[in-house]
Amino acid sequence: MIFGKHINKYYLKYSWMILLGLIALVSVDFGQLKIPELYRMAVNGLNNGAVEVDGVLHTFDMDFLLDEICLPLCIVIVMIVAGRFLWRIGFFGSAIKVEQEVRFKMFDRCKDLSQQYYAVNKVGNMMSLFTNDIDTIRDCFGNGILTFADALIMGGMALVKMYRMNVILTAFSMIPMVFLFIAASLVGKKMSAKWRERQEAFSNLSDFSQESFSGIAVIKAFAKEAKELMAFRVLNIDNERVNVEFVRMATLMNIMITLFVESVICIILGFGGYLVYVGVFDAGELVEFILYFTNIVWPIMAISMLIEQHARGSASLNRISELLDTGIDVKDSEAVRAAVEAGDTSVIDPEIKGTVEFKHLNFTYPGSELEVLHDVSFRIEAGENVGLIGKTGSGKTTIVDLIARTYNVPDGTIFMDGHDVNDLPIHTVRKHLAYVPQDNFLFSQTIGENIAFAFEGSDDKAAIEEAARYADVYDNISEFPEKFETMLGERGVTVSGGQKQRISIARALMKNSEVLILDDSVSAVDTKTEKTILENLRTTRKGRTTILIAHRITTVRHMDKIIFIDDGRVVDVGGHEELIARCPAYAEMVELQRLEDERKERE
Repeated sequence: MIFGKHINKYYLKYSWMILLGLIALVSVDFGQLKIPELYRMAVNGLNNGAVEVDGVLHTFDMDFLLDEICLPLCIVIVMIVAGRFLWRIGFFGSAIKVEQEVRFKMFDRCKDLSQQYYAVNKVGNMMSLFTNDIDTIRDCFGNGILTFADALIMGGMALVKMYRMNVILTAFSMIPMVFLFIAASLVGKKMSAKWRERQEAFSNLSDFSQESFSGIAVIKAFAKEAKELMAFRVLNIDNERVNVEFVRMATLMNIMITLFVESVICIILGFGGYLVYVGVFDAGELVEFILYFTNIVWPIMAISMLIEQHARGSASLNRISELLDTGIDVKDSEAVRAAVEAGDTSVIDPEIKGTVEFKHLNFTYPGSELEVLHDVSFRIEAGENVGLIGKTGSGKTTIVDLIARTYNVPDGTIFMDGHDVNDLPIHTVRKHLAYVPQDNFLFSQTIGENIAFAFEGSDDKAAIEEAARYADVYDNISEFPEKFETMLGERGVTVSGGQKQRISIARALMKNSEVLILDDSVSAVDTKTEKTILENLRTTRKGRTTILIAHRITTVRHMDKIIFIDDGRVVDVGGHEELIARCPAYAEMVELQRLEDERKERE
């Protein structure tokens, strides 16, 4: 069995299924312990020609064989078959439900964790939690209850029957079992550590495979297949090593069980044979005692299995608990949650028109000591088209990430329409935002489903096509045989980089939110396409706020306002001509890009 704060409640929740399994298990064990009695009667009947039942001596003939042995044996077999079917429903059925609920809790926790968590924890390791570790939890929950209950019930009932038959022989039989239990406990501790190593080795292997498959184009382009293969070989060998070590320990435990069990059988045959010789036992009773002991062998083996299961289950549950116990970094404050629970509409659904304001914001990434934004202050009015421009690493993406509450920010530093973003639910803030990130992630769904992502299940084809036209990708999509029903590969590998970027823009445009953020979202398209998209944005987004991050001056020069950022600071804010006139750093960037463009034209 397996216990922990994330698993204990399910024993009570599914107690009715567990109780059903226990009742069925008791009936099965009771039936199995009737079989030795029937064997005793058959052996004594064959040897003596008569069988004593309840103090009455019966002739061992065909009628007795059929009525007193064969018929009860058939009833016992039917009872065992039905019972085993029912305890599988009770124990294994509850285990599957536990697996489903724990996996849901894990995914629910994952959706609330911040980007910082995923920057540290790799996808391969996460997937091993959702596959190997959760499968181990299911196995240990269902099989654990079965094994523990069966060992207790079957072992207790068989031991009582053995004790009633002969105390001394029973005591001799149990002495090796005590040593077996001690040895199995010691081995079990080492098995727990080895199982954790095994799961971690599998996580490393899974993570490396996932990363290699995702970056296969880069690997091939740099002809590094051999290097990746050798790196995979090292991880594979390590995975093999820890698996072999775990299996070696499991095998050692099985060998110990076999050794002790066979030694006990030798004791029973030796001392039991002597008891038959002196007349304490007859041959049928010796057979009955041996069969009782064979029924005890399973509970003894079950103890070792429980130790192994507990070792595996504890290691996997600890890994899962680390995920479930991980604190949520970015979350609503207590005051906001209380307002939401109270149904305060001024908090849940405030009037947002698109005004964004930063007031003396300083920001440092979690776990870092380097301040990346310094005293950032600016105001974007509702309906403005604003460009954010600056050198690589100047803090542009960090600014828009903070608008979307991707990270925590100090109180009183970021406002939407006069509301401190920390006084609004995160869901509310993001509901009024549409975001086109740098990586332009697309899901393995149809193109139409990707564009309509903000409206799950939407089949408004006209709106989807309109968004595609504004993103200047409609013609490209129309060239596909399945058009908007074209299924994209993983991360959108079916389409080109420029098409992926424009599909991402179409997805954001269809949301038609009060604030649209485009993070370097036209970098993969040509100048003509860029111009078309920007003109469409000005038309479709009229009266709504648009924030565009770019590296090229030409992309933002016609914006209502340009925010020039350098080294995490807002250097200046104004129109293109204003910045050229009063901001030397901006003017220098304009001149450098102009010279670069002229050089490219000459080439």
